[in-house]
Amino acid sequence: MRSILHCDLNGFFASVECLRRPELKNVPMAVSGDPKLRHGIILAKNEIAKKYGIYTPETVYSAKKKCPNLVLVEPHYEEYKKYSKLVNLIYLKYTDKVEPFSIDEAFLDITESISLFGSPKEIAYKIKEEVKNTLGLTISVGVSFNKIFAKMGSDMKKPDAITIIDYEHFKEIIHPLPVENMLFVGKSTKEALKKMRIDTIGDIAGYDMNKLVKKFGKMGIQLYHYANGIDDSEVNYYNVKHFPKSISKGITFAKDISDITLLTEIVMKLAEEVSKSLRSKNMKCSNVCISIKYNDFSVINRQKKIFKTDLFQDISKIAVEILKENYNHNPVRKLTLALSMLESLDDEVQLDLFTLQVEKGEASSNKKIETVSKVVDDMQNRFGTDKVKFGMLIHNNKKI
Repeated sequence: MRSILHCDLNGFFASVECLRRPELKNVPMAVSGDPKLRHGIILAKNEIAKKYGIYTPETVYSAKKKCPNLVLVEPHYEEYKKYSKLVNLIYLKYTDKVEPFSIDEAFLDITESISLFGSPKEIAYKIKEEVKNTLGLTISVGVSFNKIFAKMGSDMKKPDAITIIDYEHFKEIIHPLPVENMLFVGKSTKEALKKMRIDTIGDIAGYDMNKLVKKFGKMGIQLYHYANGIDDSEVNYYNVKHFPKSISKGITFAKDISDITLLTEIVMKLAEEVSKSLRSKNMKCSNVCISIKYNDFSVINRQKKIFKTDLFQDISKIAVEILKENYNHNPVRKLTLALSMLESLDDEVQLDLFTLQVEKGEASSNKKIETVSKVVDDMQNRFGTDKVKFGMLIHNNKKI
């Protein structure tokens, strides 16, 4: 029987902001995007704001109606990354099986640590107190025999709390809960389950799995297994690399845009950012997708295959082609550029047939572009993205 922890930092963004500015601890405050740029969503809130019924995500407008004196703070993501790493270093004192689930959550497998640090509850308490006393942050910890119940446990009591869901008593704790409390049960799944007269997690556990599979496919098996405490998924070691399935960047405009020239420039800027992200992960992509959201909230998604690349020039060319072929001249509210079919270059890459057929001059040219791209990446990291740009991006100074 394994011992798994799920550690969840409480109101993480807001807590870090309160560390940066202690005066925020005593007032209702929230971290949010800029309402003027249509990013007016609550990203995190402190406990005082929570008492007003403010939740994440909620519009700033709605939150302000509940609490007119709510103090809004812009996010500082580099600070959040810094504190996330510091918290993970504390986790690593107790086990090398630490798997970050997000910037403020992590799974820990402490099965082999019990002989060194005490019972699972004692280890959870030691970690919780060390995070609080060392960094000034609080966490909620779920303790269980699998990842699913550990995650559900950390959600049950907040803040600064420990919840234990052991094998002997999990049915008493989990089965009476409504179906929406089960991980991965969203609104549509909940409604579908309700139509099947499945109201609680216990109802899922006792239902005919074949009927669940018929209705939900593979997810039906997952629901049945999770409800019955069956989850053998491992907690990965901290240094195991997790490669993303896609990389994307989007922008919601302060004002709707109908100018195809400006939209083209924006797509090129997005291509610069995603290609840089691709190179930072030492990956290449083989698929480019553009998502266009119009001002009537209709959305179209179009994609094209591309020969494996991480170069801005290749990605921007395909992205602009997709935009021009599919833009219907209506005002655009949001543009998103996504790269998929990613491949890591950490292992030795075999030359494919296409690569072997590239003429020597073209291969040499691509190599030079790759070298230049890496130099640009390095200079942007040192001096800022606004100081160093590809020439094709600086001919127009329109503000996006």
